[in-house]
Amino acid sequence: MAIPRALTPSGLVLVDKPVGPSSFQVVSRLRTRTGARAGHAGTLDPFASGLLLVLLGASTRLARYLVGLDKRYVTEIDLCRRTATGDIEGERIEEREAPDPAQLEQLLEGFRGEVELPIPAYSAVKIDGERAYRLARKGKAPEMPLRRSRIDELSLLDYSNGVARLDLRVGSGTYVRAIADALGGHCLTLRRLEVGPFSIDAADEERVVPPAQALSFMPALELNEEEVAAMRAGRALERSEQGRLLLLDSGNLIGVGNGEDGTVRSETVMPA
Repeated sequence: MAIPRALTPSGLVLVDKPVGPSSFQVVSRLRTRTGARAGHAGTLDPFASGLLLVLLGASTRLARYLVGLDKRYVTEIDLCRRTATGDIEGERIEEREAPDPAQLEQLLEGFRGEVELPIPAYSAVKIDGERAYRLARKGKAPEMPLRRSRIDELSLLDYSNGVARLDLRVGSGTYVRAIADALGGHCLTLRRLEVGPFSIDAADEERVVPPAQALSFMPALELNEEEVAAMRAGRALERSEQGRLLLLDSGNLIGVGNGEDGTVRSETVMPA
């Protein structure tokens, strides 16, 4: 019989995940410590470290508003060797000479802006109903689809002995391992520094960020008592605001709504 998990504490925890544990293990640890239901808003591979957004309690229902945020990474890529996984954990499948600095700059130029990259075979994407990494581990080598990725910034921080250290700002859903593989190499290290407005500098497992503050990058709409009741009952409000909005009651998050054609309707409602 499953143990019911509490809706409190509710909010966002900014975790600096170390190399080694999986994202699920980090979430499980916080779930055990707090007694609340918990989930993350964007995984990190075990070999990677850095900022992991963990939602607790009733705030787990807000994950959809965080998973699509842009991200910033720093990575070290070995440009002399490709692996089956695009990282240090995979079997080596190809070796080559390191590009010279001029060749590397030319290579990197092709990865700025919008690019199409194959999703890594060792990923959680489903192929015919099964996780790609499970198929890959069975030796079935699924044909992976291309995904259009957005790379807003790509800076070369250092290049020595065939290893390039890069600083990247990318759109949601971009696999740095896929970039490393397309460059002819694999990730030696990967660290996530930012997710949307959240920075690794603010990571603190002991602090639970209130849900309204966790979504403060969205415009807010303060509701009166009657409007709060209407939102909780699933009724639309006659309002002129447009787009996605935080719905607040004296600064506390009631839910998230969407304004369109003179009305605001609730998308997500927090428990009373």
